Amino acid sequence: MASSHRSSPAPRGGRDGIYPKERDPSPHRCRSIRSLPDVCPKEPTGEGRGLCPSVVAEHDRWTVYSSKVNLPAALNDPRLAKRESDFFTKTWGLDFAETEVMPSFYLPNITREHFGPYLQEMAQRERIHERCKTICPNKDDVDAVSSITTNHDKSRAELEQVPKIFMKPEFALEDPATFNSVLPWSHFNSAGGKSSRDVASSKLLQEKLSHYLDVVEVSIARQISLRSEAFFHAMSSQHELQDRLQETQRAVAILRGRTAAIDRVMCQGPLRALRTALTRNNCVKLHNKLKLMAAVHQTQPTVQLLLSTSEFVGALELISTTKEVLQQELQGIHSFRHLGSQLCELEKLIDKMMVEDFSMYARSDLNRSLKEEPQVLEKERLECLVFGLLRQRKLDFLDIYSDEMILAAKAIVTQCVAESVLGGQNFIIKKTVRKHQSDQMRVMTFPQWFELLKNVFESFLLYLQKIKATLCVIRNVVLEVLASNQKIRLLEEAGSGAAGQEDSPGPSASQGEAELAYLTHEGLFISDALNEAQQNQQAGVQDQSSVTGSRIQAAGSDSASGPTETSVSREQSFMSGENMMPTDLELNRIINNIQELLYSASDVSHDRCVKVLTARAKDGSLERLSSAEFVCLSQAVETFVRDTEELCGRRSANRFVHRFHEERKTKLSLLLDNERWKQAEVPAEFQDLVNSIADGRITLPERKIPGPEDRKPTEFLLVNGQKYAVVGTVLLLIRIFLEYCQCVNDIPSIATDMLTRLSDLLKHFNSRSCQLVLGAGALQVVGLKTITTKNLALASRCLQLVVHYIPVIRAHFETKLQPKQFSVLRHFDHITKDYNDHIAEISAKLVAIMDSLFEKVLSKYEVKAPMPSACFRNVCKQMAKMHEAISDLLPEEQTQMLFLRINASFKLHLKRQLARLGVVNDGGPQQGLVVVDVAFYTENMAALKSLERLDLNMVEIWEQKR
Repeated sequence: MASSHRSSPAPRGGRDGIYPKERDPSPHRCRSIRSLPDVCPKEPTGEGRGLCPSVVAEHDRWTVYSSKVNLPAALNDPRLAKRESDFFTKTWGLDFAETEVMPSFYLPNITREHFGPYLQEMAQRERIHERCKTICPNKDDVDAVSSITTNHDKSRAELEQVPKIFMKPEFALEDPATFNSVLPWSHFNSAGGKSSRDVASSKLLQEKLSHYLDVVEVSIARQISLRSEAFFHAMSSQHELQDRLQETQRAVAILRGRTAAIDRVMCQGPLRALRTALTRNNCVKLHNKLKLMAAVHQTQPTVQLLLSTSEFVGALELISTTKEVLQQELQGIHSFRHLGSQLCELEKLIDKMMVEDFSMYARSDLNRSLKEEPQVLEKERLECLVFGLLRQRKLDFLDIYSDEMILAAKAIVTQCVAESVLGGQNFIIKKTVRKHQSDQMRVMTFPQWFELLKNVFESFLLYLQKIKATLCVIRNVVLEVLASNQKIRLLEEAGSGAAGQEDSPGPSASQGEAELAYLTHEGLFISDALNEAQQNQQAGVQDQSSVTGSRIQAAGSDSASGPTETSVSREQSFMSGENMMPTDLELNRIINNIQELLYSASDVSHDRCVKVLTARAKDGSLERLSSAEFVCLSQAVETFVRDTEELCGRRSANRFVHRFHEERKTKLSLLLDNERWKQAEVPAEFQDLVNSIADGRITLPERKIPGPEDRKPTEFLLVNGQKYAVVGTVLLLIRIFLEYCQCVNDIPSIATDMLTRLSDLLKHFNSRSCQLVLGAGALQVVGLKTITTKNLALASRCLQLVVHYIPVIRAHFETKLQPKQFSVLRHFDHITKDYNDHIAEISAKLVAIMDSLFEKVLSKYEVKAPMPSACFRNVCKQMAKMHEAISDLLPEEQTQMLFLRINASFKLHLKRQLARLGVVNDGGPQQGLVVVDVAFYTENMAALKSLERLDLNMVEIWEQKR
């Protein structure tokens, strides 16, 4: 390598006396040419002339002084011709590629037009020069070409002298065969002695191998001389690259120093401040988390304290909040792994305690004195219990109150009887203390018993007032919960609307976050840390964990708060326990149940008073009362009924209506289950009943004592001149719905209840008769062998009779209802539709029976003598049987319509069979045979009763010609 990157001036002379011609510097160039670095070291020659010649300055001619380099360096990678490319790819990888250098903006764009004058000037001279070269070639070029050709041929001839085995890639002397080929043992004495001949042979072999080596070295040197220019150009390029790398190294060192200064001055301080802010935030969060854990740790003792004071609502709220905190804030903490299950068990225990406490409250409230104490006992305790039960969805607490209410009603009568017996002065009463209550009341005189009855009435009125006040408190709590649910729903809707209208963050904020997004610290973005620190500094709000901890502490301190604080806490409980609270539908159902419970209390009171009356009346003592005593008793009963009606808001006839309806529905079910669906005789009393209905008297007539002059039963029931063949169940059904009408006449206030029950009864008759007849249920229930066409026609006629009376019943109930109650009359419209649909289904069933018969019989019909055919005889026979079965049961119009549908079915099947047989109305013999059968059919149909004038239109059996 050269010791200096700059080439020295070229010497004036050389060892061989060759002095290159000095070239004058060109005056036309704007700047001097920068020579490539010299790869030859500056060494003094043996003659002391100075330095070796410069390769850059005298690159046109090459001498032995122009090269000094070791052979392994030149032979490092002989595959590549361009050493500069090999240098970059070896250093920076195979992916290195030269990039295009952008042209300089300071140099003009040189085009071919700039060289135009020069080319015109030199064109003539170039032609003359080329012609001269052709005539007389250059001696140097000829010598050079001949020298290169001669040297190349000579080197090839010399290399061919070298054995080919040395040129093979798999050449290896350790291989015995190769070694024997290179050093044949034939030149050596096998006996081990060394003769002069063997010595000469070995010397000759050594000389030969040395000659081969010289040939190869000379060839290698020749190849190196041919490639010397590229080799030295690569060496000079490497020196220039080293200079540029040193400059780059210095620039990188300066840049790193400046970067370190920027990091020290501008980055380390702010980053330290951010780390400190993050550390502070983490410490605040840890402190709040520890406070929250401390609050949760005190949950169970606080719950026990609240339960000791019967603060079930506060305990449930505390448990709910703690469970929420465990799931959201303290999830995964090992020390609280069992607290969730413990709280669930504690919640179940509170449920049982609330149910037991409510049962004890109801028992103590209903069994306390009725006169002196206030109506509602411990109102706030009741409100807390009801709210806790609602919060835990224990919606059956009214059943508990109902059971206690019934027991308390029984105890009222017992207590009144005991007070009357102990306060009496009669010796007979004192001797009957150990007897039953009914016996005790029967041995009393009427004044004593009447006084007892008035005490019972008064006690039950106080009893109902107390129940009404208690239920009013419960109802207010339920309404409060319902209003809270609606408020929560409105707040959620308003919150969702406000969230949808929030503006998106501006581009400046997102841009600032993007600028800091690449900096991270402990898994957090610095931008997030900045935003969080700013929010904490500006808003000054606590974390969610601290808020939740305050909720836990607030829930634990509710036990010491007053009434105002209790209502506020209840409102907060509404808000926090929204998911556990009953739905609006369930709350409305509870409100309805509260009203029904008040009605039930009125019914229970009436039942107990009725038992007091019946216990006295068993031996007929009430029938022996004087008129004055009976008037007093009647007035007392009417006063009690009126007071209970005012107190409860309705007359206590619901139980009577229910029992009345159930008795008649059960009676109707028994009649239907034993009905064999055969025509029954109509007794004269039912005909009179129907006649009275036709005259407008919708009442039950008085029963007459049968006598010898009474009329015999008839076969049909005459209604407005029409005959109805009916079964016995329908006759009793008429009497049953007249009983409903009679009840409405006696008690108009129960008209709506009776109408609903009567519509249920009519629906039951329709559905049950459909199951028994159309559904063939009578085969199993009664034991009928089959459901005949007569059974079907009779069922249809019975349904038609009921349909006839539905408008009459509707008009009667309409006179008993208020105008605002007319909407319940729509039940009769639905019932009429159901009955008509049932009648239509029976008619379709009768047609379907004959349709299946026609399909079976006519499929075997053949047009051949004798006539009429057996097939048509069978059809006419079946039609006569059908007519005989239904003609006496159904009116003439219905019979005609039914047989018209049956005839249409017959024509359809006959037309299909004739088309199948290929019989057409062509006047041929087969058509004549069919005409005879059809005439036989029409004659038989016309012979049937009420079908004489029926238009059968038998022309439709033939296919129309096209």
